[in-house]
Amino acid sequence: MLRWGIIGTGFISHAMLGAIRASERSSVAMICGRNETALDALAAQYDIPASTTDQATLLANADVDVVYIALPNHLHRAATEAAMAAGKPVLCEKSLTTTMDDATALAASVRKAETFFVEGLMYLAHPLMEQLVTVLRDPSVGELRSVSGFYAADIWQVVNPAGGGTLYNLGCYPASLLHLVVQTMCGQEAFAARQLTGFGNLGKDAALQDASVSVRFDNGVLANLHSTDGHGLAHEFVIVTTKGTLRFATNPWLPEPGESRMIWQPYDGPARDIVVRSEQDAFYHQTRMVERALRSGAKAADRPSPRLSDSLEIMQFLTEWEAACRP
Repeated sequence: MLRWGIIGTGFISHAMLGAIRASERSSVAMICGRNETALDALAAQYDIPASTTDQATLLANADVDVVYIALPNHLHRAATEAAMAAGKPVLCEKSLTTTMDDATALAASVRKAETFFVEGLMYLAHPLMEQLVTVLRDPSVGELRSVSGFYAADIWQVVNPAGGGTLYNLGCYPASLLHLVVQTMCGQEAFAARQLTGFGNLGKDAALQDASVSVRFDNGVLANLHSTDGHGLAHEFVIVTTKGTLRFATNPWLPEPGESRMIWQPYDGPARDIVVRSEQDAFYHQTRMVERALRSGAKAADRPSPRLSDSLEIMQFLTEWEAACRP
């Protein structure tokens, strides 16, 4: 039984607590948060045996085998560094941080500790992403030419204003999926060789609320991404190859229990539905991914989930995108 310690009491903690409860190989040993009312409510709702307002107390608890960091983005570095110093494996919510300086320091602490770490881009642990990689590796799909995607959700009122705005709350999803596609179809080095330009609008808290980016990779592949946390609830992701287009018919970043679907439309034939069925959501599959990794003694997740090097490449892209969007 893998015993979890949870740091954070926000809405995302509910998703992971539900996933942990659904797994017969995991349980929650302790939860930590600054809001005592929320802390008590979560402990009661999920039957958590111990709670604390002090992170050091949780990290010193011998009953905690792995730590889930569910704090706002700008607090990820400090919490991860503390967990690494305590020798605790970590699942840290996305985005990795909000600056490359913090991301580099976080990564240094992980490498020094030689302890398991994975960024919580939970959708990458879902079987849908394994199927995507299988499809993209099929020679009949052709060569990658372009990618377009957007993610829109009206959430700016409920996210921490210090968390970095739309790119680090939502843009990380299409950015990380673009990263997986380019890496899978063009090789490990292709994503870093690029030029980009971006535009954006600031929200009331001076963070980016709308952001778009156009990218040309050195191999000629093009990409256009858009992210907003100021309006809507919509998603789109399309992969264009020399043989056809692959489109997600369901939300790739929030696969629900049941069916997830992609549509392959070749240029010279009928469309084909690609259906992936799962009785559980992405947070459950993320939980099982961590269980498997720790049971095998791994220091990192297997792809499609992000390795530390992948998370750093995604962060570099996000920070470049942000810089291109700001006046």
